[in-house]
Parts: sequence; structure tokens; C-alpha cells
Amino acid sequence: MRIREPAPAKINLFLRLLRLRDDGYHEVESLLQPVTLADGVEVSLSSGLSLVVVGSGAGSIPRGDDNLMLRAAKALAAHAGVEPNARLLLAKNVPVAGGLGGGSADAAAALRALNDLWGCGASLEDLMALAADLGMDVPALVHGGPVVVRGRGDVVEPIEIPRTWWVLVPLDLRVATADAYAWWDEDGGPTGPDPRPIIDALSRGEAAAAAPLLYNDLEGPVIARHPQVGRAKERLLSFGVLAAVMSGSGPTVAGLCDGPRQAEQLAVETGGLVAASIHPR
Repeated sequence: MRIREPAPAKINLFLRLLRLRDDGYHEVESLLQPVTLADGVEVSLSSGLSLVVVGSGAGSIPRGDDNLMLRAAKALAAHAGVEPNARLLLAKNVPVAGGLGGGSADAAAALRALNDLWGCGASLEDLMALAADLGMDVPALVHGGPVVVRGRGDVVEPIEIPRTWWVLVPLDLRVATADAYAWWDEDGGPTGPDPRPIIDALSRGEAAAAAPLLYNDLEGPVIARHPQVGRAKERLLSFGVLAAVMSGSGPTVAGLCDGPRQAEQLAVETGGLVAASIHPR
């Protein structure tokens, strides 16, 4: 038996850092929107636990204990009291270390797929609780739709927002998430404004009204060290996108478009990728 799950990338429509917690994590508030750019995960029964990776960026994916998919598999097996016997196949499409949550999405998809493969019967809430120990974005991506996350990503609130179209501009550099957060601490980075106006506008279906309000507290520290991120943002704005914002810890810049036609045109102009928002099944 083979079970396949998509592993959608995400965009942060806002990312607000509040403080450094005693446990070493940052207290955050963010709106995560899964999009159609996705990896693919396939799981099948096997003797022992193994991972095969194909596609772009495959050579950059760790295969050891620091791989989030393998950690997710072991966590679920321990929770359900089953042997972690599975072959995991990852088709990698999402840029690695691009701020799009690719590794977290892969772990989330592995949890969902293995839950079915092993007949664990874990609820969505169970899977999200396991995901909280894997990384900040994993619980949100287990959910599978737009959510506001708080705490260190373990508090997840689903939200209904309109369909949106994006052009994603990855850059030929990598930004480690830990580095981006450390730079914010080092720079004494300011905390962004109350995001309630963004949430309210989107909840009313008014993406254009929310567009000028989007922000990312990590953007300033990253641009200070990698000016090409700022240039990519300025270029997108010059093409007339509704908004441009760095996603996550970067360096990918996401441009909010007024529809699929503009997204497709700008993908050609910028060498970017077209992505549309996705919502729970």
C-alpha cells in the first residue's frame, strides 16, 4: 500500500516577533497561508525506516536524525506504539532554506500519511501536538489551511480568508532560520504593529485592503545582511503588485498579485514561481 500526501509551501502574510522566551524560542504571531507550490510525499510499508529524496534540491536534504520527516515518523510511531516501518519518498520542489516552510511541510505531510499507513487513528489535534515538538511551522502545516499562530507556533487558530494569487521570487542564497532570529535580537529589531487590521480585512474578503499592511519583522535584519532581498522586493513593487513581503526567515520574496494573469506575467518577468492560496479539504 502506498499513500501520497502533498506538502504545500507557506507564505507568512505577517510575522511579528514579541520577545525571546526563557526556553530559547521566540514568542511569535503570524498568519501562515499554504500555497499550491508543494513537495510530494509518498509512504509505503517497509522493513525499518528509510528516506529517499528526488527532485531539485535533493542533495541538500539531510538523511540523518536531524531530518524532520524521520523525526516525525519516529514521534508518531512512539505515540501510537507501533514499529516505525516505512519507506518515505520525498519529491522536492520547494526551494530549500527559502523561508517557505518546505521542511516543515514535508514533516506535516509525513505525519498525515503515516497516520493512515500505520492505522494509528491519531486525531488532527494529536498530530498537531506531536508537530509542536518538530518546529514552529509544523503544527500550522499539519492543519492544512490558513491559520494564525502564536506562542512558538503551538497555538493555531484557523482563519477564513479569500483566495489569493502570488508570484514567489526565490534567491540564490540561503538564510538559516536561527540566524535570522539571532540578527533580529542583535539589531534590537522592533516588533511590528498589531496585526488585527490585517486579519479583519482578510476576514472580510478584502485582500487589497490588507495588502499595504503586510509585514515581516525579520525582513529588516535579513535585508541589512543580504541587500539583494530588498532589491527583489523593490522590483516586484515596481511591477505593480499589491504588496511584496519576505516570507518567513527568507530569502524568498512573495508578491501579492491582483489575479492569476498578473502572477503568470510576473513569473515570466522575474523568473519567479506562480502560487495560489489553498484551503482545507
